[in-house]
Amino acid sequence: MSTNEEQYLNLLRHVLANGSKKEDRTGTGTLSVFGYQMRFDLQAGFPLLTTKRVPMKLIASELLWFMKGDTNIRYLLQHKNNIWNEWAFKKWVESDAYDGPDMTNFGLRSQQDEAFNAQYQEQEERFVDRILNDERFAAEYGDLGNVYGKQWRRWETSQGETIDQLKNVIAEIKKNPDSRRLIVTAWSPEDATPQRSALPPCHTLFQFYVADNKLSCQLYQRSGDIFLGIPFNIASYALLTHMIAQECRLEVGDFVHTIGDAHIYLNHLEQIDLQLSREQKDLPKLKLNPDVASVFDFEVGDIGLEGYAPHPSIKAPVAV
Repeated sequence: MSTNEEQYLNLLRHVLANGSKKEDRTGTGTLSVFGYQMRFDLQAGFPLLTTKRVPMKLIASELLWFMKGDTNIRYLLQHKNNIWNEWAFKKWVESDAYDGPDMTNFGLRSQQDEAFNAQYQEQEERFVDRILNDERFAAEYGDLGNVYGKQWRRWETSQGETIDQLKNVIAEIKKNPDSRRLIVTAWSPEDATPQRSALPPCHTLFQFYVADNKLSCQLYQRSGDIFLGIPFNIASYALLTHMIAQECRLEVGDFVHTIGDAHIYLNHLEQIDLQLSREQKDLPKLKLNPDVASVFDFEVGDIGLEGYAPHPSIKAPVAV
């Protein structure tokens, strides 16, 4: 049994036993607790769940997308990564340019109406094809606004300057590893509006800490979809910590994950019961290309796993 994976499974159990029923902006409904923390020892195996398959290539391409400062889903789609499609699709179907069937509340309706779901799938395929093959369309409807890549790499000041937070924090780790200011923030009150960002940042701030030649990272996440989103977030920030540690010639320490509103969507309960019935397997080992000197030079092919043999994936609807 992995202590790392048990941290996550205990979160599921805790929210099932103690969560309060709450409404949410998607109309789905949740079980929610406020304030929960997990700690993952990155020396004890890479924290990618084994009780269900979690797609590492999607995690890697999403993280590299953030790190490039990109905010357009075209890069993701070129890597067969569809995890941000719904938010860009929503922007298109709510625009005057959309000429298909009514897609109001497409997330919930696609789960409840088989005929509508077929229409939704057809329109999403049409949308993806246009993003990939029409640069002007992609520029207009593929961009998600001031989301993570923008805030990490091109934070705008009131004087009109930009700050590369990620580059700066890596330089500071090398120069002053005892600093208590090794922080990257994605939360800007000005940008936390639908007009400027498709989805205000859920993982709002992360901080690095160096001790005993080990690099640790703590993430504060304001809101977390425990079944679908949190496994990605755990693996993504663990991967980021490994990559920065490699550039800074450090070992890895802990990833500490602090969540504000930790919630389970009510249409994920059956899937969670299945996951909790499964036995854990050994965690995989992360394999990074040792020849990559800078985190900004990594490509998807430089990131791999050894010994990942999880249970099958468990599908569940995304609340949009």
